[in-house]
Amino acid sequence: MTVVGCASTGNLASATLAHAAAAGLTGFVLMPDTVELPKVRQASLYGGKVILVDGTYDDVNRLAYLLVEKAQVGIVNVNLRPYYVEGSKTMAYEVAEQLGNRAPQHIVVPLASGALFGALYKGFKEFEEFGVISSADTVFHGVQPIGCSPISTAYLEGSSEIRPVKNPSTVVKSLAIGTPGDGLHALNIARKTGGTCQAIPDQDTVEAVKLLSKYAGIFGEPGGAITVAAAKKMREEGVLDAGEEVVCCVTGAGFKVDEVLEQVSGPAQVVPAKLDKIIEALWEKPVLTT
Repeated sequence: MTVVGCASTGNLASATLAHAAAAGLTGFVLMPDTVELPKVRQASLYGGKVILVDGTYDDVNRLAYLLVEKAQVGIVNVNLRPYYVEGSKTMAYEVAEQLGNRAPQHIVVPLASGALFGALYKGFKEFEEFGVISSADTVFHGVQPIGCSPISTAYLEGSSEIRPVKNPSTVVKSLAIGTPGDGLHALNIARKTGGTCQAIPDQDTVEAVKLLSKYAGIFGEPGGAITVAAAKKMREEGVLDAGEEVVCCVTGAGFKVDEVLEQVSGPAQVVPAKLDKIIEALWEKPVLTT
């Protein structure tokens, strides 16, 4: 098999084409035509074929499954999915290693298909089995935007049915998967670990992008910063207590979502090339010097 690709909301596309190029394989990606332009441009740099589909991610995913049946291709999140999950689980290994070989008390994970949620759970359990950590008792919290929250809705309703969202409406486009393939698995993990599934308004997510940048020096895209918004909400509602350890998975960089970047940064200030104007701009009021 020399042709590999993926169905993607943006981030997986670049990763797949980069690895295909490094391995000397022919790469391609299928993405909704609503994907942010910087993500399309980044994916296009690696020399593979970038195909934009007039439809939702679920349309793209359906076409990817049909393509596997008709052609000799490997699609990382379809017929190569077990390897895809094995790669994702190593994120849990890294978290445990950075904490001194132990699992965190809580972890907050963005939910799109639900695959990362299950992969992280698998990674912690394996480290426990290998004897690297003493206990994999992490509480798992998932988070989705309100405009596309089929897993969180099922959790909040106490249901085991993941009802598809046909027309996602959110600025958090990387999480806009209306029919999550691993949704029920993710829901079950949240429940059996004593965790939750949160639904967050877009405005809270954009505010979290600002907070993460200002206080942590990390510029995350909405699909990653949404975990910080969820942690803030859970702290305010008493789900998380002061002093509890919480790992927020910020899974994408902010420069790939330019329409949100405009909301976060605001206009730049321009001043004349004079020292007194620089001082006024820095301190707002004149500073007297001797």
